[in-house]
Amino acid sequence: MTEFVMSEGLAEPADLRPAASGERRRPVWVVPDVVPGIVPRSARFTEARWVAKYRWAALGGDLAAALFGVSLALLIRFGAQINLGYVLLGAALPIAWLVCVALERGYESRYFGTGPEEFRSIIRAAVALTAVVAIASYATKSQVARGFVVVAVPITCLAAMFARWLLHRQISRRRFAGRCMRRVLVVGRNDQVRTLRRHLEERPTDGYVVVAGCLPRGDAFEEPGSESLGRAEMDILAAVDDYGVDVVAVATDPELAGHSLRKLSWALEQRGVELIVSPGIVEVAGPRISIRPVAGLSLLHLERPSVSGGPHVLKNIFDRVVGCLLLLGVAPILLVTAVLVKLTSRGPVLFRQTRVGRGGEQFRMLKFRTMVVDAEERKAELHALNEGNEVLFKLRDDPRVTRIGRYLRRFSIDELPQLVNVLRGDMSLVGPRPPLPAEVARYALDDARRMLVKPGLTGLWQVSGRSDLTWEESMRLDLRYADNWSIALDLLILWKTARAVLGSDGAY
Repeated sequence: MTEFVMSEGLAEPADLRPAASGERRRPVWVVPDVVPGIVPRSARFTEARWVAKYRWAALGGDLAAALFGVSLALLIRFGAQINLGYVLLGAALPIAWLVCVALERGYESRYFGTGPEEFRSIIRAAVALTAVVAIASYATKSQVARGFVVVAVPITCLAAMFARWLLHRQISRRRFAGRCMRRVLVVGRNDQVRTLRRHLEERPTDGYVVVAGCLPRGDAFEEPGSESLGRAEMDILAAVDDYGVDVVAVATDPELAGHSLRKLSWALEQRGVELIVSPGIVEVAGPRISIRPVAGLSLLHLERPSVSGGPHVLKNIFDRVVGCLLLLGVAPILLVTAVLVKLTSRGPVLFRQTRVGRGGEQFRMLKFRTMVVDAEERKAELHALNEGNEVLFKLRDDPRVTRIGRYLRRFSIDELPQLVNVLRGDMSLVGPRPPLPAEVARYALDDARRMLVKPGLTGLWQVSGRSDLTWEESMRLDLRYADNWSIALDLLILWKTARAVLGSDGAY
């Protein structure tokens, strides 16, 4: 058990005696005691300026969205004949909207710039506002026009989400430039500090930058370019004060838990510093994780991924309906593309290739032909020029690609015939990349989990680099999707796919 030394000031080491021969010294985390009513002079009570600006911008955006939604609803429902009662209701709804968003934690700084969490708070606020209006109407026996509510609340919700999206875009650009970041002190063992630091900083848009690390006494931290880390004998709270951190991130460590972690949280609360604890679970989305109190303990529950039943039925219905609508919408593009492929090169219009679907079932995937007819025979002579990963063959300037094929690949038009595979049930709109039988033969035991769901026309691989990904990165994204998929995630990926296709990143 790790020793903690508590005192009013900075703690002294519990035991720094030289270790006797063969004696194993226990690591010592040094945490000052929390004295009620005493706040250190270095405590931080004021929020960063960017947080305050973001909050006011969010409030202004939500208010403008509510005024827009109410005004449009009044105009559509009543035109120029608006009675006084609806004018008063229209004036009260924006205030009620801001209250609902606040109750749904839409203005908490920890969610600023996170994207999904902010959007969820807006959606929950819209549901809450609808319920409030319905209950108030029933309780006061007043007849509120349904058409007014049906127009006002959804439009307010959509406008507020658009305003938050604009804010998210703005803060993302600043974070890529190293601004509007939360300074983080990571506490843990060597490998845990390294891992947690990598995960926190691999996505700058999340807003975390590690400025220091705190290790047990005696641990040495060695990583090139990380001079700020590795202060093995630095007290946690002294590091908080010295580095002016906003967040203390504790990596999984049984030696810093229980009452000691609780006292640390009290000390950080006095300084206005946020405490986050990594449970050590990777590649698991938030909806599958819940905290439940059991016997006085807060236990983390990990739900099983959805691989069958109702959610998959809903996904199949969604795929068929949206796939049919998309197929009808792009029918003119399909017709023009088919004519161009036929006129510009010899061979069939469609390229059919065997791929592996859900549960290992094979199917014939359809694509517009973008290469010459003898492309497979010429592949061996180009193998030395491979620019793809160690499994998939890719070449940016592949001489086998036809002139029209380059444009089809750049904008992913060659993939559109796979909508037919979606309607057949072989594929989904969103899912892992459809693998070749040769790839499946090389799968490790864990890799086979990606076949728990249908392969997709698009997926995380499509919006995360496409052909520029390594084999390990591609497999990691596929497994992440298979374990955490949801309709909301599918909608988000479809939205990002449009941007990825227009940007044509990694398409060759």
